[in-house]
Amino acid sequence: MHKLCILLVLALFVSCSEENQRAPFTSVEIENIYEDSLSIRAIDIVGHTLRYAANKGTYGNIDLRSGKIMEGVEKYHTSIPEFRAIAHTATDFFMISVGSPALLYKTGEGGKLDMVYMEEGDGVFYDAMTFWNDKEGIAVGDTVNGCFSILITRDGGLTWKKLTCDQLPQGIEGEGAFAASNSNIKTVGDNTWIATTKRILFSSDKGVTWEAFETPILKEEEAQGIYSIDFWNEHLGIAFGGDYTNPDGNTANKAMTSDGGKTWQLIADGQNPNYKSCVQFVPNSDGKEIVALGFTGISYSSDIGKTWSSLSDESFYTIRFLNDSIAYAAGRNRISKLTFK
Repeated sequence: MHKLCILLVLALFVSCSEENQRAPFTSVEIENIYEDSLSIRAIDIVGHTLRYAANKGTYGNIDLRSGKIMEGVEKYHTSIPEFRAIAHTATDFFMISVGSPALLYKTGEGGKLDMVYMEEGDGVFYDAMTFWNDKEGIAVGDTVNGCFSILITRDGGLTWKKLTCDQLPQGIEGEGAFAASNSNIKTVGDNTWIATTKRILFSSDKGVTWEAFETPILKEEEAQGIYSIDFWNEHLGIAFGGDYTNPDGNTANKAMTSDGGKTWQLIADGQNPNYKSCVQFVPNSDGKEIVALGFTGISYSSDIGKTWSSLSDESFYTIRFLNDSIAYAAGRNRISKLTFK
């Protein structure tokens, strides 16, 4: 009886281990849940709600259970802003427009939007935003007069303050960022990584102090650089991009770090995937599984980026995971549900 009990325990252990070791994805099923004549580069999943912002001043919510859509259009005087970055706290939704004037909105009374920050001037262009917690958030934009544009809030988004040049690493000529997928910024705890066209900016104290790290990703031309980053934890991260004007290029366009961004090593160099605008770790995958997508299609790795497979040629700009097998992606004229199998 004692031996039988041991065998049963071992069998149960092996069974659970095999169950936890999910087989790698081999396909993706794509179902459109929203269609309109928009360019959608910013989506955010909060519970069972997907929030989005796009060009033509358009923003909205999709109830992922019922499919109900609530949508609005925000105008500024006679202009119609384009939104490529959104974020949220437990109580509020935020979005910021590209170009000048930069307009940053948050939800106000009765669901209407309140403008909480505006910036005008040559070179003003904000690319991405996120929150560390319900009080502290960050928005990132291109360099203006040699100084990177970084906005910080410490009061839940009611007010925003732009960091001065002496608070940041010295700018590099021609340095900017890409507003391709609202994913060139990532936070883990107090740590923050910002991917620019030239390097990685890093803060370990929620944007109080900053330093810069180099990467081997190509950066000589205007359209080259890092378009997207993601971190599994405070150590393991991935940077992805390339050159959208040469989308077939697959050299020096993807790299991994295992020391929190201090050093980076190229992965699958000279092999596909080619240019991608958004990269995300798959939840519950121990950091081994990664999905990268762009207008060049959807690619997947199950071995921390060493090798990749193409799951679809369909075009998207950005992706966010709901769980470890379902994600939502947005792009030209649509938002879609992606079921990985």
